[in-house]
Amino acid sequence: MIKTIILAAGEGTRMKSKLPKVLHNICGQPMINYVLDSARGAGSEKNYIIVGHGKDKVMDTITNEDIGYIDQPMGEGVPYGTGYAVMQAKEYIKDSDIVLILCGDTPLLKGDTLNEFIKYHKKEKYDATVLTATIDNPKGYGRIIRGENGQVLGIVEEKDASKDQKKVMEINSGVYCFSGKHLKDALDRIDNNNAQREYYLTDTIKILNDLGFSVGGFKIEDSTEINGINSRIQLSNAENIMRNRINEKLMSQGVTLIDPDNTYIHKMVKIGKDTVIYPNVFIEGSSTIGEDCTIGHNSKIVDSTIGDGVTINTSTILESTVGNNTSVGPYAYIRPQSHIGNNVKIGDFVEVKKSKIGNNTKASHLAYIGDAQVGDGVNIGCGVVFVNYNGKDKSKTIVEDGAFIGSNSNLVAPVTIKKKAYIAAGSTIIDDVKEGDLSIARARQVNKQGWVSKKNPYKNK
Repeated sequence: MIKTIILAAGEGTRMKSKLPKVLHNICGQPMINYVLDSARGAGSEKNYIIVGHGKDKVMDTITNEDIGYIDQPMGEGVPYGTGYAVMQAKEYIKDSDIVLILCGDTPLLKGDTLNEFIKYHKKEKYDATVLTATIDNPKGYGRIIRGENGQVLGIVEEKDASKDQKKVMEINSGVYCFSGKHLKDALDRIDNNNAQREYYLTDTIKILNDLGFSVGGFKIEDSTEINGINSRIQLSNAENIMRNRINEKLMSQGVTLIDPDNTYIHKMVKIGKDTVIYPNVFIEGSSTIGEDCTIGHNSKIVDSTIGDGVTINTSTILESTVGNNTSVGPYAYIRPQSHIGNNVKIGDFVEVKKSKIGNNTKASHLAYIGDAQVGDGVNIGCGVVFVNYNGKDKSKTIVEDGAFIGSNSNLVAPVTIKKKAYIAAGSTIIDDVKEGDLSIARARQVNKQGWVSKKNPYKNK
């Protein structure tokens, strides 16, 4: 069985944050989620997360049946180091297991890479394998020391490296693959007789070599995959890399991005082919966009489902659904729990809140539709307000199929407008309107002849 140990107990002081480092988001997901996804992509059946700082937040955020949490003791007098962290998982490791060790702050590492890494470990029958990379500036990294046959003899940290060793450009990624038995044997032999008084996992490589076991090194081509996140600057860089990956994948699937560098799409988003997305669009959460849509500039879509052939122009849609061939915007605001039907027009400066709107209905401009159920083929005029709140309670308005709501009307909930009823412009409706009725709820117009000249209201101006 392949098991993964993910090191996620660090405080991440350089992040300067109250949030545990591994929970900082990259393209809408906590960075540790990417690590877990990559482990699963490599065939890991059980994933153990070593937690310490902020463990409650981590455990509350990341839940799944294939995850086990292991607490790393922390505090004064407790030893630290990567080796000490992995020691906490010893009882969960069987001799026959293949153990993958990952860092919770390396979200760019791909599942395909780990899959090839494990295949290499198995094929070459190594007892341990280190994932390595060659970089132009290896300062600060542990150097990979290889023997004549290419076997990894050891990992030398920067501060302990000789002048010649510092010239080595191949560095340790902090990612390892072990046979379960040999990992446990090596962990039993490491000590903390060093300046930091910490147990280093890198020491296991030298120990296994000294015992006559074989240690390999698998070098990856793209060194950005092993970039660790230790600061807000590195977090931003990782966000850029991940966003490019997401955007390139979408474009390869038939989505047009007018300006990929200024399009922000979360990892879980799905978009159909022949959809065109303009600059400065944010599509977040688990949103799904259909085929043949146009998402205009400065739009934001969060956790929503958009049908086929939809046009969204400079608008915001939150936790809602929009049917096929519907037009939204410009400057519309669709708030959570709204359901917009097919062939609907939600025009400029229309706000919809927790409402269901049927097919072929139009609200072309300047309307508020809140806590409503609107049928098919309804016309909602300019300036219409669904008055859903009395200062204490929210109430529902029902507008049935084919009704016409004239401009500047107020529908004071709870109220029902029956099929094909007609509300005259400027009316305030507080009672139900029957099917096919015309309702006029406004004061009768009175024109007073000669009033201006008699009162002369402008004489002092």
